[in-house]
Amino acid sequence: MASAVRPPALRALKPLFNFTLHDALNPRAQTLSLRAFSSAMSPPSKAVVYEQHGPPDSVTRVINLPPVEVKENDVCVKMLASPINPSDINRIEGVYPVRPQVPAVGGYEGVGEVHSVGSAVKGLSPGDLVIPSPPSSGMWQTYVVKDQSVWYKINKDSPVEYAATVTVNPLTALRMLEDFTTLKSGDTVVQNGATSIVGQCIIQLAKNRGIHSVNIIRDRAGSDEVKEKLKKLGADQVFTESELQVKDVKGLLAGIPEPALGFNCVGGNAASLVLKFLGRGRTMVTYGGMSKKPITVSTSYFIFKDLSLRGFWLQSWMSTEKAAECRVLIDHLLDLARERKLKYEMELVPFDNFHTALDKALGKQGSQPKQVIKF
Repeated sequence: MASAVRPPALRALKPLFNFTLHDALNPRAQTLSLRAFSSAMSPPSKAVVYEQHGPPDSVTRVINLPPVEVKENDVCVKMLASPINPSDINRIEGVYPVRPQVPAVGGYEGVGEVHSVGSAVKGLSPGDLVIPSPPSSGMWQTYVVKDQSVWYKINKDSPVEYAATVTVNPLTALRMLEDFTTLKSGDTVVQNGATSIVGQCIIQLAKNRGIHSVNIIRDRAGSDEVKEKLKKLGADQVFTESELQVKDVKGLLAGIPEPALGFNCVGGNAASLVLKFLGRGRTMVTYGGMSKKPITVSTSYFIFKDLSLRGFWLQSWMSTEKAAECRVLIDHLLDLARERKLKYEMELVPFDNFHTALDKALGKQGSQPKQVIKF
């Protein structure tokens, strides 16, 4: 029977917005229903949706969504930009610890302009530049309607691409520099994954405080060029992994103090190299595992060096009492971006080319800048 088969877009609409199949096929019935439901509606939206977990390039698609109600405490935001982060990919794959129920709209952070507000909304007006703070799911669509508590008004002069990406990566870098040991000017940190956005932010935020950084990158073609780029950001030392296959890595520091804190986002051998730099009683903080290899630690590091291994997850931090600091820190980071004291490489991609950006984010085209969807 024809009625037994629903087009994919319609299958997504029903669970996402509680429209019946009859409503989806009958625009007049839908319009009458919506008018009776509310006089305040968002514009129609285009969104990246997935109905099941799996490979992002297989389970995501871009569809048109109908208007939704803007309730009295809601704010409708016209999205301007939103990044594709590794955690976004993990949510779609179904392996991230916290993820929305499917079917879902992708994306977790971004920036937009207030389009309209509900009758009870205070402090936000059409035209304001806002971000979801803390981040919230469903940012990969042209219009997002959420409660006013989700949105935070930021400086209108904030660069759009930095406003879209300020939370997940730069805030992670800032918190890790603050939360695990007391660092002072003249101290040193060591990290792997130095070319990542978090890694680039650590270099610059440390330099702004007079803190040295020792940085580890993977062996690759063009590594000398990568080293120069990182040094222009403020890196004191940059080594490839193969350059650290020596007994005494601290002999390579050239007068820089022994690192007081280490950061790991790779795992495997790259994590072991961070540990080699650390002195007695120091800490390595892990915030990612890009190699998908475990961290192997020599027993002597625990017994004779008394090293500590810690973890950092921004979402957990934002669930604590410290979350109240989040918006103040975001303002600080955006101030640095406006002053060009915080910068990192990104590629703005039109929304119509979403799947090209997704392929790049998945690594199908080699090493690529952070992909940021521009709506």
